[in-house]
Parts: sequence; structure tokens; C-alpha cells
Amino acid sequence: MTFALGILFGAIGTGYLMYGKRQYDGPFAVAGILLMVFPYFVSSVLATIIVGALIGAAPFVMRQWQ
Repeated sequence: MTFALGILFGAIGTGYLMYGKRQYDGPFAVAGILLMVFPYFVSSVLATIIVGALIGAAPFVMRQWQ
């Protein structure tokens, strides 16, 4: 299950990175890299979902605070 979640978050991270590079949006690019890398370091399914959701939501939260 963690493998499938890693692939899912990696694909979402790739999309974030591509969007961040095209729009010159640093938070999306950094979040994309983190989404692609973090599944290598997290082994629990629940932790993978929580960390992935937090990283995925971070650029939107940062955009609201600016």
C-alpha cells in the first residue's frame, strides 16, 4: 500500500514541480520535490497519507497568507 501511495504522491509532486517551474512559483516547486522524495523516508501508511496531505496543502496555505 505504501508503494502505491508513493507512486501517487510522486505523480502529484511531478505536477506541482512542473507547475512551479512554469509559473516561477517557488512554494509549488519545493512542495513538488518534497512530495517526490518523502515516501522514501516514511514507512507507515497513515504517516504517508498525513505527511503527503500536509505537503500538498502547504503551497495553497502559503498563498492565502501572502
